[in-house]
Amino acid sequence: MTERTPHPLSLLLVDDEPIVLQSLADWFRHEGHEVETASNAKEALRRVAERTFDLAFLDIKMPGMDGLELQRRLAEAQPELTLVVMTAYASVETAVEALKSGAYDYITKPFDPEELSLLVRRAGEHRSLRSENLRLKERLEAVAAPEPIVGASPGMRRVLELVEAVGASEATVLIKGESGTGKELVARAIHARSLRRYGPLVVVNCGALAEGVLESELFGHEKGAFTGAQHRHKGKFELADGGTIFLDEIATVGPRVQVDLLRVLEEKTITRVGAQKPIPVDFRVIAATNRDLEEMIACGEFREDLFWRLNVFTIEIPPLRERPEDIELLAGHFLERFTRAMNRQPMRLSSEAVAALVAYPWPGNVRELQNAIERAVVVGSPPSIGVDELPLRVTGREADRAGALSLEEVEKSHVRSVLERSRWNVSQAARLLEIDRGTLYNKIEKYGLERPLDG
Repeated sequence: MTERTPHPLSLLLVDDEPIVLQSLADWFRHEGHEVETASNAKEALRRVAERTFDLAFLDIKMPGMDGLELQRRLAEAQPELTLVVMTAYASVETAVEALKSGAYDYITKPFDPEELSLLVRRAGEHRSLRSENLRLKERLEAVAAPEPIVGASPGMRRVLELVEAVGASEATVLIKGESGTGKELVARAIHARSLRRYGPLVVVNCGALAEGVLESELFGHEKGAFTGAQHRHKGKFELADGGTIFLDEIATVGPRVQVDLLRVLEEKTITRVGAQKPIPVDFRVIAATNRDLEEMIACGEFREDLFWRLNVFTIEIPPLRERPEDIELLAGHFLERFTRAMNRQPMRLSSEAVAALVAYPWPGNVRELQNAIERAVVVGSPPSIGVDELPLRVTGREADRAGALSLEEVEKSHVRSVLERSRWNVSQAARLLEIDRGTLYNKIEKYGLERPLDG
């Protein structure tokens, strides 16, 4: 005798033969499953409307609506329902049609009870795995969700509309905007809204690499392709297979790599440096630039054919100075993020600090604002951040203070203040001062700064 299943399921049996229904129902109930029956498609649809089922067995040949049509209707009513079709006709064509329409499996009459039990167990495991995959995808989306694009100005509302419009497509996107406006953030938002969101997003800062190095980074290389190539190396395009590649600072790419990029975009194949055989790769391209590519084309610095390959869909991010209504929103967003990251008590911006932030032109755009708020959180004290905690250049007091003190005194005071507020965390202080650790240690020694004994 078969053991009762440790994981009972709710089953719906649909067949126009009463004897078949009864024998199947008795067997599955004996196995410990919860069973309901229906003698026709109409009755089956009514039962599905009343409750959910884990698994349904459908007779493929019934008067009126047949099993294949019922299969389609049930899938619409309960997308999570696992479906198995039953038929007395061992027809390959019927089975293939049922499986193509989404059935988990099919069985032929007369039934072997042991085979039925095995099928139900496998279908239950299949359903559990599918549900777990959906939960994992939901968790992945929550964990990997990109940082939100903050802004209520007309310009940023338009950017958000364009991100939504292009996200689900496969179109190549060119993002334009000054340095610090958030081009990578927009690229991540597009990827997160695409059908490729579970695939990789590979970021390449083209401006940070020399042309020869960039070529190897983008397309990969074979062992021995050049001096120092001791191993085969996959390029960024290969790593982006099934996902998105973000080419930041595309305007800095040299003429030779521009030619290679054009070929890759046209053919969707890459050839590693030192190899002969092309490799097919499936990717989507998002590129970004802070320069006028059309002006570069006129000067002969950028290929026109590559530009048109990249410029399928354009999103232009306005600079922060053109959307002052977003400054307070962004400052509040960064303030909340940094107080939480530094485990500080909640803080707010004083009205004077907000006024100073809004009045400043922000040549470094959102990135500069982010750095200013991070510094303010380090040097400020709850419950509020005032004008004194903002960088001198933002408040307009830089010139006044420099006139009252020597440059060396201003620097010494500022370095000491940042060290104290960062609790002498040299790495954090160096980042806030925008210098490396070695330079900061030199300044500590130069000005004779000493860590407090209780620090």
